[in-house]
Amino acid sequence: MELAINVSDLNFSWNKNSSFCLSIVDWQVSCGQKVFLYGQSGSGKSTLLNLLSGVITGYSGQLKVLDHDLQALSGAKRDCFRAQHIGMIFQQFNLLPYLSGLQNIQLAQYFAPQQKTKNNELLGQLTDKLQLSKELLKQSACTMSVGQQQRIAVARALINQPQLIIADEPTSALDSELRDHFIELLLSTASESTVIFVSHDKSLAAHFDVQYDLTGLQQTTNMEPAQHDVV
Repeated sequence: MELAINVSDLNFSWNKNSSFCLSIVDWQVSCGQKVFLYGQSGSGKSTLLNLLSGVITGYSGQLKVLDHDLQALSGAKRDCFRAQHIGMIFQQFNLLPYLSGLQNIQLAQYFAPQQKTKNNELLGQLTDKLQLSKELLKQSACTMSVGQQQRIAVARALINQPQLIIADEPTSALDSELRDHFIELLLSTASESTVIFVSHDKSLAAHFDVQYDLTGLQQTTNMEPAQHDVV
């Protein structure tokens, strides 16, 4: 079984005086799996995502992402790895407001220029699937509706055909209808990728293959799935 994420004996704290310590004894995610992570504020969700994406290092133990030890890479190589292999979707989508929809999507190409030819071929397929018209792609992000910004954020995350997609509370500001539509859109468009989706809202878990509870992770020593094969 090929693994997208392989964690063992992982320990991380911000500094020696910090009361927070993220400790995971054993956790694996298979390639292509759609994973839901939930937990209360302060349980370590964002910290774990930052470790998985290589934004922060300084941990002990093993953490491999797509069979790469990110801590062993230089900062520049981690940035390059992230641009080529990981798609990020943020809580507020993080679109640059005065850039067009197309320019926001193409920001990912800037950090992974070797993907540009492939990206240009994929762009048309993505915009069709996400119903992004040529007129909308020319429009500034700040003039778009929330639903339109969602679709631009998904296209930007997928344009490099990443093997891993990390979504950090991207539905927290949405009503239930928009929230469910966003998740369905993301999962259908990212069908070939591994997806790690974080939220404090347990009701979203039914969309995913498996869910993990991070609440109280600091008090536990193992990260067991709360439920397998959620339908």
